[in-house]
Amino acid sequence: MKKELHIFFTALMFYTRIPCPKNINHHPDYLNKASRYFPLVGWIVGGISFLIFYMTSFLFSVEIAVLLSMITGVLVTGAFHEDGFADVCDGFGGGWTKEKILMIMKDSAIGAFGAIGLVLLFLLKFESLVELIRINQSSNFEILLLFLAAHAVSRLAAISIVFTHEYSREDATSKSKPIAKAYSWREVLGAFFFGLFPLLLLSCFYWQIWAVLLPVFLSRFFLARYFQKWIGGYTGDCLGATQQVCEVVFYLSAIAIWKFI
Repeated sequence: MKKELHIFFTALMFYTRIPCPKNINHHPDYLNKASRYFPLVGWIVGGISFLIFYMTSFLFSVEIAVLLSMITGVLVTGAFHEDGFADVCDGFGGGWTKEKILMIMKDSAIGAFGAIGLVLLFLLKFESLVELIRINQSSNFEILLLFLAAHAVSRLAAISIVFTHEYSREDATSKSKPIAKAYSWREVLGAFFFGLFPLLLLSCFYWQIWAVLLPVFLSRFFLARYFQKWIGGYTGDCLGATQQVCEVVFYLSAIAIWKFI
């Protein structure tokens, strides 16, 4: 139990800015095992984001409450995944060889592709969340489950790339933190359990919500194939970009389900 707590706090420290015990670090053994808790971290990020939305919705409009919840999510994670998305936009937008793409992604400066990509990503996430909340005339508990499921499923889609593809860089260097590159059946089972459990609860209210998995994992599949084609695998930035894209795809798919099914 103590070891599992250490692994969980390793995941929490790696993926968020939430304070953790001082003895927690980025030890490779624990970091590899921490991938099983990546979707569980999504519960925490999604739960905190929903809490801010819920509290501020009593004072402000839905739009402002959603925007504040998005800001909260960015602060909690330290823009970890958004940074990866921006780097992927810059790298694949400006590079034409594996070496050039990896070099651009390793650069901490943000370029035009990254800036434009982030603006469009945030706009799409904001508009889809607002529309989803407005058309879903349901209890706050169901909206909470929606937040949890979106963050958990998108993180499951991202971490699943680790299970099926090779790490792209020839060395272990990173401009910020290391990354999990190994796994066992415990990581796979843990990731899928924590990734799908909120969706299971949400399906008790709307069984059709399971349909979001098709577009989400199709997006994951094409992104992984694209990364494989150009850089021969994935990097931490690729996982961050996958999480962000799949989160937005989750919201858009949920809107289509509630409107047309």
